[in-house]
Amino acid sequence: MNQAKEKLSPDLLLIILGPTASGKTKLAVELARQTDGEIISADSRQVYRNMDIGTGKDLEEYRGIPHHLINIKNPGEKYNVDCFRTDFFQAYDFIIGQQKRPILCGGSGSYIQTVLQERPYTQIPKNNDLQRELTSLSKAELITQIQHIGIPKDFKVDFDNHKRLVRALEILLYLQHHPEISHAQRVIDNYLVFGIKSHLEQQRASITNRLRERLQQGLIEEVENLMKMGVSQTDLIYYGLEYKYATLYLQGSLTYPEFFSKLNTEIHRYAKRQMTYFRKMEKDGIQINWL
Repeated sequence: MNQAKEKLSPDLLLIILGPTASGKTKLAVELARQTDGEIISADSRQVYRNMDIGTGKDLEEYRGIPHHLINIKNPGEKYNVDCFRTDFFQAYDFIIGQQKRPILCGGSGSYIQTVLQERPYTQIPKNNDLQRELTSLSKAELITQIQHIGIPKDFKVDFDNHKRLVRALEILLYLQHHPEISHAQRVIDNYLVFGIKSHLEQQRASITNRLRERLQQGLIEEVENLMKMGVSQTDLIYYGLEYKYATLYLQGSLTYPEFFSKLNTEIHRYAKRQMTYFRKMEKDGIQINWL
């Protein structure tokens, strides 16, 4: 490892990605120890303070390894890809300035991709009213409108996904009135991506076991405390599966067995969506070395 470390260029970004409950943090910590590195979190929810159990921060796993972009926002504040880009490059530049190895670790594929490839169209604001209107259209109707408008050469459209077709048409309609969108974005050119992919049965068992552990650690109590702090139920539901279903349980909308069953099922589905996005990243030209 020491010989390999000496051959790595100083600005090389090492990336660990994988679905939920795959052991990303443990691997990133060991890699940081071996390469004198610091970890940048690529998790859309671990940025929030007082949301530790539901987001799976597992801070004890870091064992003294410096980490970034965890606990930087208060519950109730909004965080998105553009915020992450800004915060990531600040952390990356800081780590490089310390002559340490930057290691990006997480399961939010869109966050990882946005620092590796120019994606100027992510800057285009979302129009919720327009999205609701376009959602009522069929895939065929969306595709017809998209083809009628025309697709820029550097704009990739996922024709197999209804939700992404809606977003693509929203972007194209925006560009008709705002053609001056900027294309200059900073990206990381020197990077190496490792992906963790477990066997399906092993992944399923890991997800269910971790959910049980989180409940034993006090997931429900964490959500109760957030409510006492003034975090609205709408915001809690926005923050993802664990907070959504715990809120519904505390509201009395679900029994405990219903809560556990529904949440467990949705986390499995989320892991599948994560893997689908990682495959999309590969189609977009990002090489992932699967372990």
